Amino acid sequence: MTPRFLPSARAFNWLITIGLVTLGYALYLRYLVIEQPTVGQACDAGLDTWLCLNRKVTTALFNHMVFGWVALGASLLNLVRPSIPLFLIALLAIDFGIVLYNVGLAALAAALLIMSFARPVLAQE
Repeated sequence: MTPRFLPSARAFNWLITIGLVTLGYALYLRYLVIEQPTVGQACDAGLDTWLCLNRKVTTALFNHMVFGWVALGASLLNLVRPSIPLFLIALLAIDFGIVLYNVGLAALAAALLIMSFARPVLAQE
């Protein structure tokens, strides 16, 4: 029986921690930066801060569905050849995609990411 893709306990703890921090940051961006009318008015009036730049970049990325496409691509690559770095990239993009309006592609990517646990691990050379 071939071994399946399963991160070690240490790697899994890091994946959970990084995933939750990313989810928290995505929620912060959505509810306290993008959807706040006062922040939007200040940034549209010409305020030049890191927060306004972050708002502008994030808005441009989710308008072009970058988070969903990155999540889908990383999940497909992880399904073909499972690895922890690809899993982490897909997880981070899924977090941002689900919270920041790219739900369709991010949900498909999440399903593919779950399916990657059924893939066999390639033998170490």
